Amino acid sequence: MKIFKRIVLLVLVIITIAVVYNYPKLNMIAGYAAKSAASSVYLADRTLAFTNKTDNNFSPINLAESKVNKPEKWASSSVFGLLTRKAFYREGLGTVLAIDEDDLNKTYLTPMRAVADNPTPYPYGNAPQKDTVFANVDYQKINETLEVLFDSVNQTRGAVVVYKNQIIAEKYAEGFDENSKILGWSMTKSIVSTLFGILEHQQKMDVYKKTNFEEWKNDDRNQITIHNLLQMNSGLEWDENYEEISDVTKMLFLERDMTKSQIRKPLAGKPNESWYYSSGTTNLLSGILRNQFKTHQEYLDFWYTDLIDKIGMNSMTIETDLAGNYVGSSYAWATPRDWAKLGLLYLNNGIWNGEQLFTEDWIKYATEPTPTSDGWYGAQIWLNAGKRYPNVPENMYFFSGYQGQNVFILPDEDLVIVRMGLTKNADVDALLSGIISSIKR
Repeated sequence: MKIFKRIVLLVLVIITIAVVYNYPKLNMIAGYAAKSAASSVYLADRTLAFTNKTDNNFSPINLAESKVNKPEKWASSSVFGLLTRKAFYREGLGTVLAIDEDDLNKTYLTPMRAVADNPTPYPYGNAPQKDTVFANVDYQKINETLEVLFDSVNQTRGAVVVYKNQIIAEKYAEGFDENSKILGWSMTKSIVSTLFGILEHQQKMDVYKKTNFEEWKNDDRNQITIHNLLQMNSGLEWDENYEEISDVTKMLFLERDMTKSQIRKPLAGKPNESWYYSSGTTNLLSGILRNQFKTHQEYLDFWYTDLIDKIGMNSMTIETDLAGNYVGSSYAWATPRDWAKLGLLYLNNGIWNGEQLFTEDWIKYATEPTPTSDGWYGAQIWLNAGKRYPNVPENMYFFSGYQGQNVFILPDEDLVIVRMGLTKNADVDALLSGIISSIKR
């Protein structure tokens, strides 16, 4: 009996040590599951069962057990009953993880939105597009190219091909259609960059000026410019690791104000010589945008009035953190068609339905390869300048997000191609080159 008790005690000690050691990980697991469940149910209008089966079904997130409270619009996720996190929905702002229980009862400012009643055909409105058939397009080949994306390996949810401002191919997985909102993850970063381009055009911003943060004034960080931040070449320390407890996971699942995470970091390299991908940097840029306006309401409105609703991306919601700042690194939801509109704005050199939102010079700036990025990155926009995709033109550039969210812009081909899914398994080179070869020039 004594031996048995000792064994039981030893097992309990081991379990206790394991729980204590992994407790922070449980926080991240429960936080991811709760946030994902709440956004999927209340923002994207899906069921919890569907979300658990398709979005939260991978390890270790599938260790969490989730439930929703529809009358109060929150979701909670628990890992083995040891730790529970809650995320709640706020109209106009999407969902956010609570840190304290009181967060669920606080009031929040919300952005002013345009009414989505534009009767103009797509892309300038939301009415059906004109029935245009291009004689130089092999529609069968394009559809066959898209078909490959929708197998069990690629797990694509939606794909749209726009040629000369007209949708020429479109396909969705079961349970999705042209009205389905999908999380763009890090494609949101390209929205942040675009807003800086709009402010530049409005002569309200100079991206080459220094940041002038109070926290940086007495050390070498005071040399960092907004330009360095846009290019993710500031030299600031950051750990962008989603598999472990890292800077990025702590920011997304534990921070009340996500614009502050990168500010606290020291230099790990020299500005303009140290490219490193950092979601903290993009949220810092969101904070810089906030400082351009006298009030928080003006900041919230600007993203929609001057870009999102301006180009008819009426399905889009960008979620904020608990402090009310847009999570520019990660949390924009919209339909694939609306994501395509952002690509078309770039394809059309910043002009939308006759109005110049930003200049062609901004596009040249945003697609200029960042030093030390091997031709892979510009200003919050990914590039093919380094020929990562050998059968695709070098001047192709794209917005990119976790699990294979992409908007590809091909200027010479007059194409915008959207692919949104659950994996990065898609052969991008084959996809893009296949579509390009389907159009005779």
